[in-house]
Amino acid sequence: MTRDPDWEADLRRYDMRRPFLKEQSIWAIWVYRWGRRIEARPAGLSRKIANLFYWLAFRLVETVFGISLPRTARIGPGLRIWHFGNIFLHGDVVIGAGCTLRQGVTIGNRREGGPVPVLGDNVELGAYAQVLGAVHLGDGCKVGAMSVVLDDVPPGATAVGAPARVIARTSAGSLASASSELLQKDMT
Repeated sequence: MTRDPDWEADLRRYDMRRPFLKEQSIWAIWVYRWGRRIEARPAGLSRKIANLFYWLAFRLVETVFGISLPRTARIGPGLRIWHFGNIFLHGDVVIGAGCTLRQGVTIGNRREGGPVPVLGDNVELGAYAQVLGAVHLGDGCKVGAMSVVLDDVPPGATAVGAPARVIARTSAGSLASASSELLQKDMT
């Protein structure tokens, strides 16, 4: 078996004591990485047979755990899914390294055949966050629970709401906290 550094990075983000017994999401990530390794094989009978087993495993994990990570999506190393269920990614999505998803996350297009999101490195999505259309989430940004992201989110920013709006930025010269600004406006 060949070494898969992306899978090894995924595993490092999980509790290493029996992750397959403690975390349902690790099964979905394993099937995703396995599917990517199959696609990298040369064409032939062994690849066709492996594809058959991949599709069975993919559908089983998708149905039992409610996590759909199609192998056509490009997901960087170190993916962590907290909890499980109702997580769906479009097959063309690009997700950077070290990203975190929580239950109920959807990342996809706004209309059939439309463009899909690109997530930078170390992006965190809260429970039931929806990221839709041709948006880019910058490195290190965070999206709050139940937010609907329809526009770009700059690196290091935090976005919340439906539709999501940026409430905080960590880069110099940016908002320190929109909540403190809102508080100041309320006081005047």
